[in-house]
Amino acid sequence: MTMVFQHFGLLPHRTVSSNVAFGLEIQGVDEETRIKKAYDVIKTVGLEGYEEKMTGQLSGGMQQRVGLARALATDPEILLMDEAFSALDPLIRANMQDELLDLQEKVHKTILFITHDLDEALKLGDRIAIMKEGKIVQIGTPEEILTNPADDYVKAFVENVDRGGIVTAYTVMFKNPANVRIKQDGPRAALRKMSNNGVTSLPVIDEDGKFLGFVKDTDMQEMEDKGIRDLKEFMYTKEEVKAVNPDTPVAELLPLFLDTDLNLAVIDDTKKLIGVVVHSTVIAEMIGKQRDEVKQLRKEGGIDL
Repeated sequence: MTMVFQHFGLLPHRTVSSNVAFGLEIQGVDEETRIKKAYDVIKTVGLEGYEEKMTGQLSGGMQQRVGLARALATDPEILLMDEAFSALDPLIRANMQDELLDLQEKVHKTILFITHDLDEALKLGDRIAIMKEGKIVQIGTPEEILTNPADDYVKAFVENVDRGGIVTAYTVMFKNPANVRIKQDGPRAALRKMSNNGVTSLPVIDEDGKFLGFVKDTDMQEMEDKGIRDLKEFMYTKEEVKAVNPDTPVAELLPLFLDTDLNLAVIDDTKKLIGVVVHSTVIAEMIGKQRDEVKQLRKEGGIDL
């Protein structure tokens, strides 16, 4: 295990490469090997060309990269980052968060990151543990923490968080929605299913469950009146309507409703329909309220759905 400190913890009388190689030096690694390793890790954290600079010549963000390189140089199983970005100004801090995510894509280390900034935790963490008075009150993914807070403390903790980039289509969709089968169902069956489910449109699937498009009640009634059976004649095809994958953030869903009054289909990698997202549910998540609360706001004229 190695550690990255809030206030860098660098040795000011040593160069960047000497700081990075310090852990290897303590381990008794020979000089040639440890300097080569230090140069490799310095390149990984984006400080190539600064190897022989003194740490005092570097900005705060660069100094923290040196601390990160020093931690990585000994190839630890676990990195403990104790409020590692708290001493940086907001812009550099945001950049370091992005760089840490990029770095993790390369090194694939277990990182225990301690922070008092919930937005930082939600951005960086695969799993988050929220503590109160020395005890863990909830552990979960960022989405689980936001959508299912364990108690009032966690609920209050997350109530002002921007949910749009974290909560996904999978969370807000209606799973296994009613649908119309392109070969088996005609307009009468489609109308019956819409009536039974209290909706004005339904997704259309093929015999393998793959999403094909949507049909609307007004169009189905016109087909029924004219004696037309083939749904394709009045179906909004998948080229005309929107389909998203289950990992799509809610913030990316709302603009998709601007040019249509149809719902959004959620499909898996094989194009099979797995859910439907409706406009009001997306708004409910964006403002952090339950769907029935949003409906009440609509009745009161507080929000236009």
